[in-house]
Amino acid sequence: MESPAFDLAFEPAYGRAVPVAPGVERITAENPGPFTFYGTNSYIVGAASVAVIDPGPEDEAHYLALMAALAGREVTHIFVSHTHRDHSPLSRRLQAATGAVTVGQGPHRSARPLRDGEINPFAESSDLAFVPDIAIGDGQTLSGDGWSLTSVATPGHTANHAAFALEGREILFSGDHVMAWSTSIVAPPDGSMADYMASLERLIARQDRLLLPGHGGPVTAPAAFLQGLKAHRLGRERAILERIRAGDRGIAEMVKAIYRDTDPKLHGAAALSVLAHIEDLVERGEIAADGPPSLAAIYRLL
Repeated sequence: MESPAFDLAFEPAYGRAVPVAPGVERITAENPGPFTFYGTNSYIVGAASVAVIDPGPEDEAHYLALMAALAGREVTHIFVSHTHRDHSPLSRRLQAATGAVTVGQGPHRSARPLRDGEINPFAESSDLAFVPDIAIGDGQTLSGDGWSLTSVATPGHTANHAAFALEGREILFSGDHVMAWSTSIVAPPDGSMADYMASLERLIARQDRLLLPGHGGPVTAPAAFLQGLKAHRLGRERAILERIRAGDRGIAEMVKAIYRDTDPKLHGAAALSVLAHIEDLVERGEIAADGPPSLAAIYRLL
């Protein structure tokens, strides 16, 4: 299956601020895992007066590392790309310590309501307590001492996901929407594949020169990488249609075939990704289900 050239080379340098571009530093929280890679990246933008992007999880060591890197500098804004617990919770302690205002697209919300009998598998990953001081709109710009960040709405991974463009620099902080090391998790009902693909097209049209993600290293050739992500998702969609054409009727069957080379521990997440694709295919009238699309539904081609 077509896929972008993922880059797994990354040195997290836990506890240290690492310069990644002029006026931009990265500090990686030590919360590694199958969905976070080596951990969550927090970014400091500016010099004497700065903004922090994605303060990260409620983690003492990461908080102390951030505060050490910020010593002697004024923090005016805390930007949050989305409300998962590996990105937003530390905003509360950081705000209490610095007096900075928090900025995000809004409180956590799902791409669609829960259906009857449905359970949100990532409910415990959501930071329902985060409410930004400034609910930044798509295209809105906030500025500080020598920096300006513009919100770029990128729903898909979550409904309230935003990337932040560093104006005049062609740098985009891409959160979990685009990462160099892996594809993003798109899991209903929090996520939407239709939204994700539309957001991907939006980033393709932007032509940024550098993407700084929420996990892992930078995307240094965004144009080719984004096209690779698009091809990968379209290839996954074709694989689902081929499995249904071959006689598979349930998502579990499809996952066993499509993800046969993937660690079985990740098949649960893979099933949710397949469901996201299927919801999109049903909406577009390419397949039908025996009821609302779900992990347990039966599917057929139209």
